[in-house]
Amino acid sequence: MALRTLQKWHGAGNDFLVDVIEHGTATWWDPERARAVCNRYTGVGGDGLLLATLGSHVEMVLFNADGSVAEMSGNGIRCLAAAVRRATHATWSSLEVMTGAGMREVSLTMNEDGGYGSVAMGTVRFADALEGTLGVANVGNPHVVVLDDATWSDAQREARARELSDAVGGANVEFVTPLDSQRVRIKVVERGVGWTLACGTGSVATAAICRREGLCGDDVIVENPGGPLRVTFNNDDATLSGPVQFVANIEWLEV
Repeated sequence: MALRTLQKWHGAGNDFLVDVIEHGTATWWDPERARAVCNRYTGVGGDGLLLATLGSHVEMVLFNADGSVAEMSGNGIRCLAAAVRRATHATWSSLEVMTGAGMREVSLTMNEDGGYGSVAMGTVRFADALEGTLGVANVGNPHVVVLDDATWSDAQREARARELSDAVGGANVEFVTPLDSQRVRIKVVERGVGWTLACGTGSVATAAICRREGLCGDDVIVENPGGPLRVTFNNDDATLSGPVQFVANIEWLEV
């Protein structure tokens, strides 16, 4: 029997459970336990479980809802930083976090249980496009971007997402509708999660590919189902900005 104290946060509806761990503490979580706690019917529920290990810098490990490990999450890293700030009663406005995609710096402006933050996402790397897609990109994790078609059902999108993800060995798939030079709209089937209300790395990948194709500029609002995220480019370096909101403290008892 084990009791874990977690925080639940979301960024534009992309929700995460966060366990803040002292450096040197043995890892208790594994894929099976992550699946259990993220289950929306028999667990607490979340798109993922974030482990924040404190030290000279914070280390982030992200379990997707299915127990698989992801390299990076643009919304998740803001939630993790906010959870660390809350757990340690800190007042800093920026935090360095080591992720599976490398070191990232998160900036936060908090007001009680909510706030707004940004993270330097680095350079988006493009791969060879797949037939029928707008492009393939890596933002520390892999993405395939497809021009959406209003006549498609979500079941058709899911089937297409499975095909495209399998074709590149696993990826998030974004269905994009360009709106104007400063706005695009996306729906996301996330690797290891399924449909999600928002995807930070997916917003960056989509904006980068749309920018490359001349569909948008250097400052883009990406309308996710859960709310807008902002992506800005300085040459080829991307910054992601968006909200972060505390939901609850959780005591998770596994028998």
